Amino acid sequence: MSQVCEVCGKSPMVGNSVEHRGKAKYLGGVGTKVTGITRRKFRPNLQRVRITTANGTHKTVRVCTQCIRSGAIVKRIRQAPFGQSRTESIEGTT
Repeated sequence: MSQVCEVCGKSPMVGNSVEHRGKAKYLGGVGTKVTGITRRKFRPNLQRVRITTANGTHKTVRVCTQCIRSGAIVKRIRQAPFGQSRTESIEGTT
């Protein structure tokens, strides 16, 4: 299973994890020293979301959270279970 957003194509990137030791000078120490640098991966925050496609069908896709928040996708709209609208239920009680 690939770690790629199906909308924007965001994928894992590599970088460094830097480890420090010591107390910062502004806190009264002699300064921080780098004690180790190791490679790491920055993975996108992917979520499985059911969306509505352009032709009206529903599909499950893996999308990053930034695409969800920006409105790049349209989430599937769930219907009421019995098909009764709110106005019908209000009119029926009075």
